Amino acid sequence: MAGNSDPLSPRAKLAVTAGKAAAAVSKAAGRGSGSVIGGKVALRLDPDLLRALAQHLDVTLVSATNGKTTTTRLIAEALRAAGPVVSNALGANMPAGITSALAAGSDARYGVIEVDEKYLAGVARDTEPKCIALLNLSRDQLDRAAETRMLAEKWREGLSGTKAVVVANADDPLIVWAASSSPNVVWVAAGQEWKDDAWSCPSCGGVLQRPGDDWGCGECGFRRPAPSWVLHGDYVLDPQGSAWPIHLQLPGRANKANAASSAAVAAVFGVPPQVALERMYQVQAVAGRYDVVTFMDRQMRLLLAKNPAGWLETFSLIDAPPAPVILSVNARGADGTDTSWLWDVDYTRLAGRPICVIGDRKLDLAVRLEVAGLEFRVCEDVDEAVRMCPPGRIETIANYTAFQDLRRRVGN
Repeated sequence: MAGNSDPLSPRAKLAVTAGKAAAAVSKAAGRGSGSVIGGKVALRLDPDLLRALAQHLDVTLVSATNGKTTTTRLIAEALRAAGPVVSNALGANMPAGITSALAAGSDARYGVIEVDEKYLAGVARDTEPKCIALLNLSRDQLDRAAETRMLAEKWREGLSGTKAVVVANADDPLIVWAASSSPNVVWVAAGQEWKDDAWSCPSCGGVLQRPGDDWGCGECGFRRPAPSWVLHGDYVLDPQGSAWPIHLQLPGRANKANAASSAAVAAVFGVPPQVALERMYQVQAVAGRYDVVTFMDRQMRLLLAKNPAGWLETFSLIDAPPAPVILSVNARGADGTDTSWLWDVDYTRLAGRPICVIGDRKLDLAVRLEVAGLEFRVCEDVDEAVRMCPPGRIETIANYTAFQDLRRRVGN
């Protein structure tokens, strides 16, 4: 166990009670789950509450630019084979949301926590994790987050000497640089589809050579480490070379990569790959992502893509032409207000599909699609877009707050 199970102090108990009350009021007022405001209230009353709530748990932290919510869910399902789990399954991944999640886990043995990239080092200090999973780093929320090389450096400094087992993606040079300061790293060959943030060496700034799946710097010698877990098609190879089939209800290569990393994490806690992977099959959707819903007598699949790497992965799993597509982009605080990233996305991959565009920044997206030479319609809202779509299941792709807007409107 991560620590003893001493009861919370009176101050911590008061903070938990006040936080739950604030969350309940917020939820009753229709302002979401209330987890963030509840956590803020609790931490204001007891700044050390996160540490107190984590002391009886074996904690896993999961951080990345893409895939951390899904991977957190997959790890949680796998670890339930070994005992009760508490997790921030809805993705409230900053200290307030994490505190709220852990406050509900007094009887849990394991904590599986998604952490926003910016807060990883601080949350690691407070929770003393047994395992940290690092999946990828790419450009995202350009007006809020640090440049990827700077973020990798902050991770490297913050995790230096950690006692946790770090499960890290060997195919992402930025992740390898961040994890290399840790004394105990398990390398996973999970792949890297989006490479445009990893052509320069994070160690010396030289140009990385990337022949096939390998990579290395010819100037300083920084290179891809040998992985002990490998994603190989529909299988994950464990450190002994045994191949275990990956059967998921979640679509796409990216989710197979998430499953491979999750199996490596589960093994840290003694859960065998076969058991871990079988349990992952139970996950059908993650906070509404990948759900197929019926709206206005049409089937719609809801897909989240919040940065260039995410859009690239999403394009690889949507139905083939002429399946209709609705694209929705906002630029609110949770998205990042800078939409220049739209120009990094190869929208020509949508050629041959009828496209409707909605969202706060539908005109920004329309300009991008026009430059890409695609035909599309700009619609006022999802209702109009659905009416304009020809027959067939509608693939609906949205960034973060646009996705939440869609879920509320279509009743998911």
